[in-house]
Amino acid sequence: MSLGRADWSGQSAPKCDLTHMNDGQSLDWTLLEGKVVYLDFWASWCIPCVQSFPFMTQMQRELKEQGLVVIAVNVDEERKDAEEFLSRYPAGFIVVSDPQQACAQTYAVKAMPSSYVIDRQGKIRDVHLGFRRGESQQFRTIVERILAE
Repeated sequence: MSLGRADWSGQSAPKCDLTHMNDGQSLDWTLLEGKVVYLDFWASWCIPCVQSFPFMTQMQRELKEQGLVVIAVNVDEERKDAEEFLSRYPAGFIVVSDPQQACAQTYAVKAMPSSYVIDRQGKIRDVHLGFRRGESQQFRTIVERILAE
């Protein structure tokens, strides 16, 4: 069963087993406690992800001091595909790997990219499917509102 946007509202965010792309270490979810997390699922073949990466880098840079942590979850089966994408479109945020797509399945990801805004209490507050440049300000407004709580 896949969950829709309304089904996630107020649900605790699942803490999947993910590994950092840069060093292979497991993502330590305890370090994210008290932070607002923008969790984004992406793939190297995702055309809208080319536009979402600069947006996420800018948000991470400008809102980090307010408690934002952007984490991009790559779902490519082949690591080299993700590495080639990252060489063309650098990430100014945490990038982790989910090659078996277990975390993507847990979150019932339906589109690339799919973004989940998780509040300081670990609850999913908003879900975005896809990315269109004109929507970026709306996404950011939601993130800023949750950061201000």
